[in-house]
Amino acid sequence: QVQLVESGGGLVQTGGSLRLSCTASGRTVSSYAMGWFRQAPGKDREFVAAISQSGGRTYYSDSVKGRFTISRDNAENTVYLQMNNLKPEDTAVYYCAQGYNAWPGTRTADFRSWGQGTQVTVSS
Repeated sequence: QVQLVESGGGLVQTGGSLRLSCTASGRTVSSYAMGWFRQAPGKDREFVAAISQSGGRTYYSDSVKGRFTISRDNAENTVYLQMNNLKPEDTAVYYCAQGYNAWPGTRTADFRSWGQGTQVTVSS
């Protein structure tokens, strides 16, 4: 069983940046796609970004494309989400997730293990 721990969240002003990290323990995630999702109060969990096992393919929601970058370091068993030009609507709890295989999906059902989340708050 893999454990995923997110870090790097916090409070930032509009236009600011944050870098989220997701570190896996218990087993390696280097053979699996990884993803980031977010959930704002009163809303469903939504897809943010995903990356293939090798890191060669990345996918983004339209709302973050051009502002967020997902990357991974398989040697460190870690996935990152660089978030630039943050907006108040990016405020949410951000979750890291492990996929079932090497290629990511964009639905919550495409991911098998989840972290506890890290809060990101963007003030206007």
